[in-house]
Amino acid sequence: MLMIDCADGRLTLRLNGVALLAHSAERPFATALHREKSYQTDRGTVKETVREIARVPLCELRREADGSFLFSASGHSLRLRLTEIDCGAALSLEGEPGWAYEFTLPAAPGEAVFGGGEQYRQVNLRGETVVNFVSEHIKASTIIEKSLLPRALYREKPHSAIGSYAPMPVFVTDRGRMILFDTAADGSSVFGAEDFRFTFDACPTSLCLWQAGSYAALGRLLARRMPNRQYLPDWCLEGMILGVQGGTETVLNKAFAMLDAGATISAVWCQDWSGENRTVMGKQVWWNWEVDETLYPGLREAIRKLNARGVRFLGYINPYLVKDSRLYTLCRDKGWLITHTDGSVYHIKSTTFDAGMLDLTNPEAVRFIKDVLIRQNMLDLGISGWMADFGEYLPVDCVLHDGDPHELHNRWPVLWAKINREAIEEHGAKDAMFFCRSGYLGVQEYAPILWNGDQHTDTTRDYGLPCVMPASFSLGFSGVPMVHCDIGGFFSFMKLKRSGELFTRWMEMACFSLLMRSHESLRPWANAQFDAPEVLPHTVRLTKIHTALRPYLERCLAGAGQGVAVLRPDFWEAMDFGASRDPYSYFLGDELFVAPVIDLHKKSRRVCLPAGDWVHLWTGKGYAGGGTYTVPAPLGQPPVFYRTDSEHRALFASLKDL
Repeated sequence: MLMIDCADGRLTLRLNGVALLAHSAERPFATALHREKSYQTDRGTVKETVREIARVPLCELRREADGSFLFSASGHSLRLRLTEIDCGAALSLEGEPGWAYEFTLPAAPGEAVFGGGEQYRQVNLRGETVVNFVSEHIKASTIIEKSLLPRALYREKPHSAIGSYAPMPVFVTDRGRMILFDTAADGSSVFGAEDFRFTFDACPTSLCLWQAGSYAALGRLLARRMPNRQYLPDWCLEGMILGVQGGTETVLNKAFAMLDAGATISAVWCQDWSGENRTVMGKQVWWNWEVDETLYPGLREAIRKLNARGVRFLGYINPYLVKDSRLYTLCRDKGWLITHTDGSVYHIKSTTFDAGMLDLTNPEAVRFIKDVLIRQNMLDLGISGWMADFGEYLPVDCVLHDGDPHELHNRWPVLWAKINREAIEEHGAKDAMFFCRSGYLGVQEYAPILWNGDQHTDTTRDYGLPCVMPASFSLGFSGVPMVHCDIGGFFSFMKLKRSGELFTRWMEMACFSLLMRSHESLRPWANAQFDAPEVLPHTVRLTKIHTALRPYLERCLAGAGQGVAVLRPDFWEAMDFGASRDPYSYFLGDELFVAPVIDLHKKSRRVCLPAGDWVHLWTGKGYAGGGTYTVPAPLGQPPVFYRTDSEHRALFASLKDL
């Protein structure tokens, strides 16, 4: 039951004995801020400079006749209207336009904080600042540093140095609290020793505060507020999606060779279907969203051949058009690209080339994206899905057909996902899907599944294989239960490249997730692929195992539909971060526990099992929960355990024989 205590200029909200909000004149809930901001943008990475001009703590509190609470001081005010909701309170907030606002919430000593959207470096955000501004995750300087320095001299980057494609102002604590600010405004959250402080450039429309006894319950509560419509068509669970490039003949030969080798393949993902763009960084995509007839002659017939053997064809699209391409010229002349104030096209720099950005606020441009780029050029061709990339580069100083780019910057990737989802639904393609890299609040209503982009092809904790786990956990706590990754990573430069061992270890992890999909990387020729001689036997076996897991993965999908994360950190059931002993181990649903091998040249793995009784997947040996064990981990057999009382124990026991 929600307890409201308002007397003597103080306001306290409590639920189940947990303080959700505490205001007093000495420690006010809200502060009005007048600030000036400037932005420096380079290839999606944004540096903000903030100058605070005025700070007005709203110390005075008065309860109005209509039941609302008015916080005020020196001519400034903020009105709060409180509504009790299931397991919490919804606070509508009405502040003054033109002012930023800082909100302070109570924090218990040692209380751990999770969520904030996609956070790559660590799960517990206590002691950190989380920036609420959609931006590029990768920095060129880090890639160059890794490429030039010996591995022993490279210093992995801290949380504060790493951006996020999908930040979200929603947080969960291990005291069972959930905090959600409904706002698109730029801002930050500081999780200090004494309190939590949230600052936004504009007043949020609402603040929701929940308290529950499990993370699953909190996920369900959030899903009621922010609907989750993520999904995977049945064919996605019928094998691995092979990242393949190089044209029609290459794709057919590789797909059929893998099938003939015994691998289970659900699709080929060909990001270069629209052409390739060779740059100093490697092999990139020609951003002109129509089939490249030279590279992919007879693609429609090739797709039919693939479909006849149970293999789908997937493509790639983003909301940009490479400068001087055919579609760029068409959209420029139609006025469908974002512009500078002088009317000239606002070009976005990606690595070494320029592109124009489609204006997602222009109804004619949106209709063109849906009817021509997606329906005609992709779905009607037989393409069953695609990577809906980018969405995070909208400049705050551009001119849009409708709206303020600063106010729309964070919502932009959600608009992009919405357009893709609507295109599929309007077409009626019930078994089509796409996957997104960027996101913000509400992206789970439109994107079928997100993916963690773009890892380096290494095992560093900041940008390599291990960062997939914290990023997935954080999204799960933030209301996005379905996530996957690029098997093998993406960024490769100079000596930064993956071996067959790294690819196999990455594939092991993806095998025990919702979706197996590989990426050839930025430099396919320099990196091991799924069909390398030393990798191929593992690809065949792991794809069979993943396919055999389908009945269990379908159960995980059912939970995800209710807002419950599929990949969960090791402290999920204990609901106490103090119980975490391995930041890279995870639960896959309720019944499997996975300890992926994240370091190379290792033949065993230290495993800290959660409470309960467990069975080692590969040997059938029993293990008691709560203990720490050194478990054999030869290539192709990551440490995986299932509960002795699992409903799927017969299925799990059969996997070792595949």
